[in-house]
Amino acid sequence: MTPSQTDNGQNLNVSRETLDRLKTFADLVQKWNPRINLVSRSSLDNLWSRHIVDSIQVFEASNKSGHWVDLGSGGGFPGVVVAILAAGECPDMQVTLIESDQRKCAFLRTAVRETGVQCRVFSKRIEAVETQEADILSARALTNLSGLLEFAERHLSTGGIALFPKGVTWQKEVAEAQQRWRFEFEPIESSTEAGAVILKVKGMSRV
Repeated sequence: MTPSQTDNGQNLNVSRETLDRLKTFADLVQKWNPRINLVSRSSLDNLWSRHIVDSIQVFEASNKSGHWVDLGSGGGFPGVVVAILAAGECPDMQVTLIESDQRKCAFLRTAVRETGVQCRVFSKRIEAVETQEADILSARALTNLSGLLEFAERHLSTGGIALFPKGVTWQKEVAEAQQRWRFEFEPIESSTEAGAVILKVKGMSRV
């Protein structure tokens, strides 16, 4: 799928019910964004290609089972999109969003309610939330890989995987993180940004 094909979601390979939920969510982002800056203004016109499809590819990189925890969920990318896709494809999946900004938490709870999906929202700092034992951990545009591995150490279960979208400098982040951590990783090429990847990380431990 190319960005031009997905400006309104019509060419996504999802069910009608899932598409309707994604459209409801997209409308909410458009409505709330002027007040609390969920996404950058420059990317709002390309909401589907830049944010929703970007989140869908994170979901597709997972094994689609167990407990999914999204860190620093902010505007709901990928967390709310994951919850919407899970409702249609893997309804037994448990989805948890963690966000410390109270206004963004209000948005997330509204999005969960309006789209009719099952999802927990914690309005706390990531390090203050009790250990989640996540099977899948995600975070988008939150911090560098070393910082993300700190959070993964707390919240990812043994044998779990982490999915971290990263830009064109991802190799530099990996090299820096390897000074402090041992981990296995697989870079999955992004379909929405040239040179970007989704880092699929597992087996992490401190050096």
